[in-house]
Amino acid sequence: MSKFSFPLFVIGALLGVTKAQAQRIEKPALKSATSFAIVIDANSYAQLKQEVTAYKKAVEQQGLGTYIVSHHWSKPEEIRAVLQQLYHQSPKLEGAVLVGDIPVPMIRDAQHLTSTFKMDQRRNWKASSVPSDRYYDDFDLQFNFLKQDSTQPNLFYYALSPTSPQRIDMDIYTARMKPPVQEGENAVEKLRSYLQKVVNEKKESNPLNDFFVFTGHGYNSESLNAWAGEQIALREQFPDLFRPGNTIKFMNFRMATHMKFNIISELQREELDMAIFHDHGSDDVQLLSGYPYVSNPQPSIENIRRYLRSKIRAAAERKGGDVETTKKRFVESLGVPMAWMEDALIDSVRIADSIWDASTEFTIADIRQVRPNARFVMVDACLTGSFHLDDYLAGYYPFNKGKTIVALANSVGVLQDLWPDEMLGLLQYGVRIGNWMKHIAYLESHLFGDPTYRFSGDSKTLDLNADIVLKQNNAVYWEKMLQHTSADVQCLAMEKLFRIKGTAASAMLRNQYFTSPYGVVRMEALNCLALINNEDFKTVLLAACNDPYELVRRQAAYLLADVGSDDMIVPAIELYINDNHSKRVSEKAKDALAFMDSKKVKELLPSVIARHMHLHNAQKELDYLMSQQQYTEYKIDRDMKIVMDKSKPVKERLSEITIFRNYNYHSEVPKLISLALDAGEDLSVRITTVEALGWFFHSYRAPEIIAACEKLSGDNATPEALKLQAIKTIRILRENNLSLK
Repeated sequence: MSKFSFPLFVIGALLGVTKAQAQRIEKPALKSATSFAIVIDANSYAQLKQEVTAYKKAVEQQGLGTYIVSHHWSKPEEIRAVLQQLYHQSPKLEGAVLVGDIPVPMIRDAQHLTSTFKMDQRRNWKASSVPSDRYYDDFDLQFNFLKQDSTQPNLFYYALSPTSPQRIDMDIYTARMKPPVQEGENAVEKLRSYLQKVVNEKKESNPLNDFFVFTGHGYNSESLNAWAGEQIALREQFPDLFRPGNTIKFMNFRMATHMKFNIISELQREELDMAIFHDHGSDDVQLLSGYPYVSNPQPSIENIRRYLRSKIRAAAERKGGDVETTKKRFVESLGVPMAWMEDALIDSVRIADSIWDASTEFTIADIRQVRPNARFVMVDACLTGSFHLDDYLAGYYPFNKGKTIVALANSVGVLQDLWPDEMLGLLQYGVRIGNWMKHIAYLESHLFGDPTYRFSGDSKTLDLNADIVLKQNNAVYWEKMLQHTSADVQCLAMEKLFRIKGTAASAMLRNQYFTSPYGVVRMEALNCLALINNEDFKTVLLAACNDPYELVRRQAAYLLADVGSDDMIVPAIELYINDNHSKRVSEKAKDALAFMDSKKVKELLPSVIARHMHLHNAQKELDYLMSQQQYTEYKIDRDMKIVMDKSKPVKERLSEITIFRNYNYHSEVPKLISLALDAGEDLSVRITTVEALGWFFHSYRAPEIIAACEKLSGDNATPEALKLQAIKTIRILRENNLSLK
């Protein structure tokens, strides 16, 4: 946690009206174990003082002392300084909400803190930066200011410092009250309506006993085992929801041709507490369904015709597009009759297809017509939480006429294979949404609305809100919580103990994995052990390949690839064979083999396949995996020739080097190290290589990478920019491998 300290006179001056800076801080009206801050721009506060004051009182009536901090904010540093200072006084600040026109930090050089976002930062800065309030809520992270955006002055660009911690460990939680607005709309009036809604909703006692989970087209490779596994896990996390009188619904895009309308109906149920969306998306749309899954001839033909018509229209709209040639190509390649495409450009057919396409997605135009009533909405799609834009989809869940209070969404692209439900069961114990979110956030994860919202729970026997903040370093307390009956309380205790003890928590985590009946507890143990990366981790990882919980096996496949050592080859082959019915797991197991020593993979494949006498078409599987390895060898050889060839254009070489951020070919680490150490190499090539090596998070070659970076960082002849990147890569690898510290 943060090590900042502040003189008493600085804190004392903070608690009144600071006239020199016109920064106004209104103190809490009650004493409480922890505190909360409403940070608002002065213009919005002048118009919303009554509503903001009512919101403050409503929060305090729930036992959380609240500050109001208002100012004409000119830069993010001002807000960060205030929040840090409030955090280091009594009562300790647990969270904040950023209301109105609050500067947006655009973070660069920190893509390893996202779940998956990787974009060349030489591209447009708005597109290649991550809008993130981790600038405001993780005080240990250190940033270097770069510039203010010239066309959108509310955006401020920062680079994560090489000497900063390289993992997220939020000190407080934050949320944005930033309504999406279109031309002619008034953000202040939307805030007024929203704050009034929150105040009214806080008067109600509402247990978490009714929610739905929707899984959309293309999510998790549409794996039915992944879908079923989540249902089993949620039963572990919310056992009472599966008893009479409570409601939990699992919906899948396959369940109706136009699932959109079922979802709209569900969203508007008055009694709905929570809605979880697993889907793809963008800043203005959630993608729900594709063409219907059918087996009868006529619907199958309709799917094909709809597809062909879209291609014909694309050809017609393309400059120089030849419609007739396109039709003939499909006749030849697909064997379809020309008649299936003849109506593609007829207006009535265009309109019908457009209506059909609209039924497969949930757009801003749609949600503006809906009254979402789920008090909490999670959207784990890409970009729906792009709050640096004036208009963004996720904001329409809370800032709407329904009863939704808070939403969770992402500001950039996000990994499909997240664990979105991690510790979600804490919410049934009255844990504030913000206190839950701070344990699961990535750089791109954000709350929109009131982060203090909590479902009613039994706070007399368990007040986790105070414990999360005030007992975060109390190992004795969290060891006691390991015995709690709730799977997610156990997960929270494990996470806290891991943060407190580091490598000393290894034996406990291993024991939790091998003794717990809960898949979610085993998943938490595996994730924590991965950050230690010792023998206990490897033992648990091998066991996880056969875990009953699909997500644990899926995570194991990822980690086999991340480690990449020769002793992971056979487990990866076995996982591919034994879990072939779990589409997402088998795909990741196959991918893992691509990152390992290809020669040894090919040596081992025949004997491993031969041991599985039950395997139907064993030779076909062997041939397929062999061909995959041959392609991998070809690809690595092709790409590395470019990487190592000094006669090639630097731009082309850099493009190939950055591929190693996504594709950790462990066999090539020695060559990459030689490139980084070569004083005669182009400096940008060396820096980019060292940066790419920082993405080998759990690699068995991490010690070699660290040794090379230490050599660079300790050499006076090393250029400063390269030295700083080497220091950063060392920190990244050590913080992802605590056993190497």
